[in-house]
Amino acid sequence: MPTAPQPPEYVLHGARVTGEPGFWAELGHAVHAPDGYYGKNLDALADMLRGGFTPEPPFVLIWRDALRSAQVLTRRVIGPDEEERSYFDAVLDVLRQGGVTVRLR
Repeated sequence: MPTAPQPPEYVLHGARVTGEPGFWAELGHAVHAPDGYYGKNLDALADMLRGGFTPEPPFVLIWRDALRSAQVLTRRVIGPDEEERSYFDAVLDVLRQGGVTVRLR
């Protein structure tokens, strides 16, 4: 019986994330998005993950040096559940809800 193809894997280098603009640039670079654009805010990322843009989920995002990114992406935001969280956690929520498997390293 043939096995299902494995989803593609992309590597985000968290050590290169120095703030929110740097995160969006690094994410676009990591997933090889056309023109390096894969969103510039949480709503745009959710739109990208809904399809019509490459790459489309499912895919795996290996987030290296995730702790360093978490230490930078600290701005507090309100999620759809009305709970406050860090920008880092909000990004993770959007990615996971959009069908991305995120592996923090």
